[in-house]
Amino acid sequence: MRNLALGTVAVGAAGLGYAAGIERRHWTLRTEEIPVLAPGSRPIKVLHISDLHMLPGQRSKQQWVAALSELKPDLVVNTGDNLAHRQAVPSVLRALNPLLEVPGVFVFGSNDYYGPKPKNPARYLMPKGRKKLIHGLHLPWRDLRAALIEHGWLDLTHVRRTVDVAGQQVFAAGVDDPHLHRDRYADIAGQADREAALRIGVTHSPEPRVLDPFAADGYDLVFAGHTHGGQLRIPGYGALVTNCALDRSRARGLSRWGANMWLHVSAGLGTSPYAPVRFACPPEASLLTLVARDEQPPRHQKATRRKARTDVR
Repeated sequence: MRNLALGTVAVGAAGLGYAAGIERRHWTLRTEEIPVLAPGSRPIKVLHISDLHMLPGQRSKQQWVAALSELKPDLVVNTGDNLAHRQAVPSVLRALNPLLEVPGVFVFGSNDYYGPKPKNPARYLMPKGRKKLIHGLHLPWRDLRAALIEHGWLDLTHVRRTVDVAGQQVFAAGVDDPHLHRDRYADIAGQADREAALRIGVTHSPEPRVLDPFAADGYDLVFAGHTHGGQLRIPGYGALVTNCALDRSRARGLSRWGANMWLHVSAGLGTSPYAPVRFACPPEASLLTLVARDEQPPRHQKATRRKARTDVR
């Protein structure tokens, strides 16, 4: 029994060491093809970035994200939680700088508005309805917002906009963070523009109460983050939790929402500094190639690692 106990402790320690020391820096690019455009349309490449949770010293993350510009996306979608420190705005901009030359849209999440705080790890496994929101210090989200807008990215918080993407008109709308109950879908309610080549919705947390009206209003594709893909996944079982009302099977990647809308949830690129672990769920960005509906069905999602140097703390 003693040997069994010691073995269990050793395996647990090794797993924690891997989750905290290796996998959370295993930067990964996930790719998908989504048949969402009208027949005959030219493909559109969308880079989805979410949940950077940036600290000033995370150099390898900054370098890896900056190198994503080599993919030459037509549009960047950022679904929030960029910050994890009051001095992280320059670090986020350093990471995003090469991508700011590309058309982009964004909304913010709770960890753009408030800094992280130490929490009981057991809260991670509690049902969402029993959790009390704990806010940290106010973060300089206004500075980040001003910089992104200055570079031409559109803040979609409770607005509807048309964006020229690779010569095609994309109709886009977004809401503030549903995790903080700041969403006001009524501000953007109404049928999406049927003349546009594509209709996208953007939200930080993929709450069904927001996804349902997006689908009812005729959006083709909604982007979200927040879940971290579950952050801790069990092979063969999947995410333990999603930290929202979304079911576990949709914690990351592509799925259908209703008959006509796609949902893409990014597993994100960071973690809270007070829970710096990932297991069976490496940090990721996603390159989505949107193709015409008369082309081949979506390929099975692929994830690849793009090399980066170790973080400097």
